[in-house]
Amino acid sequence: MEELELYSENIINRGQTLLKKGASPLRRVFTMNHTISKELIHFIESSPSCFHTVKFMEDFLLKEHFTQLQENKKWQIQRGGRYFVARNGSALIAFTVPEQSFSGMRIIAGHSDSPSFKIKENPELETEKHYIRLNVEGYGGMLCAPWFDRPLSVAGRVIIKNKKTGKFESRLVNIDRDLVMIPSLAIHMNREANKGYSYNIQKDMLPLYGDISAKGTFLKIAADAAGVKENEILGHDLFLYNRQKGCIWGASQEYISSPRLDDLQCAFASLKGFLSAPRESYLAVYCILDNEETGSNTKQGAASTFLYDTLTRAYRGLGMTEEDYLVHLADSFMISADNAHAVHPNYTDKADPSNRPFLNEGIVIKFNAGQKYCTDALSAAMFRDICREAGVPVQTFANRSDMAGGSTLGNISNTRVALNTVDIGLPQLAMHSPYETAGTKDTGYLIKAAEKFFL
Repeated sequence: MEELELYSENIINRGQTLLKKGASPLRRVFTMNHTISKELIHFIESSPSCFHTVKFMEDFLLKEHFTQLQENKKWQIQRGGRYFVARNGSALIAFTVPEQSFSGMRIIAGHSDSPSFKIKENPELETEKHYIRLNVEGYGGMLCAPWFDRPLSVAGRVIIKNKKTGKFESRLVNIDRDLVMIPSLAIHMNREANKGYSYNIQKDMLPLYGDISAKGTFLKIAADAAGVKENEILGHDLFLYNRQKGCIWGASQEYISSPRLDDLQCAFASLKGFLSAPRESYLAVYCILDNEETGSNTKQGAASTFLYDTLTRAYRGLGMTEEDYLVHLADSFMISADNAHAVHPNYTDKADPSNRPFLNEGIVIKFNAGQKYCTDALSAAMFRDICREAGVPVQTFANRSDMAGGSTLGNISNTRVALNTVDIGLPQLAMHSPYETAGTKDTGYLIKAAEKFFL
């Protein structure tokens, strides 16, 4: 963690040095955009799985003098306190309590997971006594084609039982090297490949792990990465991840590409805004949930009681009643922050005729008449007002009326904790690819909006 902190501090210091030297306004903006983008890339590289994302956040919040709470212990909540609680090692809620009385909550929520391939139990498959492949299944709705012919590895967690305490414990796994690859079938053996192809995950998407000598070694390698013995592993949640590093590119270096921009870009920007703001007017809440990509119907997802449990326990800890909580809830506001589709330069017809977001042109408010997004006139107005005060541009997104779109966690979370909520995101291309693209300006826009939101 110290290395991560030093890296971040060095980037910030370089940016501040340039500002002090009297660079032009345009150059100052350019420098700050790139400072933030490099920070974002480093955060994503440090978060190859949802478990690593939450561990990174836990370590950072502890350094910021937050107190960690445990769900299986009684909470001691005080005015002026800073707290966080994690569930499943993959979801986290942080909150700050004002010193003075307050009348509501300000919440930003995103998610920690991304589409990938999960390693099955009994993971090794022997092929014709020459190859060892890994048996995987799809996690979320991913684009399959970009996963081919690029170096991949495995990250996640294993579960062991502590012999001294008798408790089950999680150990993070990141096999930090190029480990597997999914080779394409040559064009000579599939002449129709460039005319479209329907991928069968059980047949087409199994990664090559090694030759026959690799048989029986995968869990040993995972155990070594976790710092445990293979026979100690009682369960695992392991996923493929793309090893390609993030980059800043374009004629004016205006674009950023990286794995897992959906939704770590919003998670990163929201956290920076949350930590930078005074947070004295409201109960300020930063919420990262898991399993958004698979429908949120888990104990650590938006459909769970995690947010409700945390808020009500915080209120009880402050000596407040359920009635106080409900009154405050009616005066509260939540931002559901999950990336949005930008207009694709090669497929402009796929975008709505009049709601057409572009990279680097601001935060996107998402609308859907079928309530796939929870934005309504009031929540849109409230968010637009925040962005206006912050000096941040705003765009709008709606699906074409003849195309089904995706959903996010805002409307699902609202079934447990009902309050005015807006669905927003940062515009991106290639959503659900293992290598996505966004604009270098937009991360900073969300940081500024989040800072204003928590004032």
